[in-house]
Amino acid sequence: MTADQSASFEAIMEKFEDSPSQQRVIRLLLERGFSVNDDGRVVSGGIEIPNTGIAREVDVDRRVVDATTDAILEDPQLRRIFQNISAIPSLMDLAPVLDLAVMTVAVREAEESGIVATVTELLADRDISIRQVITEDPEFTDQPRLYVITDDAVPGDLLNEIRELAFVHKIELQ
Repeated sequence: MTADQSASFEAIMEKFEDSPSQQRVIRLLLERGFSVNDDGRVVSGGIEIPNTGIAREVDVDRRVVDATTDAILEDPQLRRIFQNISAIPSLMDLAPVLDLAVMTVAVREAEESGIVATVTELLADRDISIRQVITEDPEFTDQPRLYVITDDAVPGDLLNEIRELAFVHKIELQ
């Protein structure tokens, strides 16, 4: 995409600034990684998500979901975004069942570069195998976090070392 074709979360939401209910639908689609197919149906992969379920989740009328998907298909930029979005499964909720460890790092300035690299390098230096890394987008949440799912628990001295990093606000373990 060229600079004039790229879209930030804010730019997407501005397209629906006259309809807070449609903004709620857009936010849900983005947060869950739901796509909109050529028929205007909300899908996850090839599985159709009923508009009534989406409407119930964000507390809007089903027709609002219809109007939102119609608007997405009518806008070439939005169509390109929502026909190419996809969800990635998270191991966080499965961690206790799979005997994995989850370290949550709340950061001070999520836009700062090198946060993921610094944390993962410290873990790699200790031969701690990382199963998954998930970052929250600062445009979606006020307090973005970095989630690192590992095979083994992070040792206390390494937790202290990570906690001392300038960009770290707080660390939680699951």
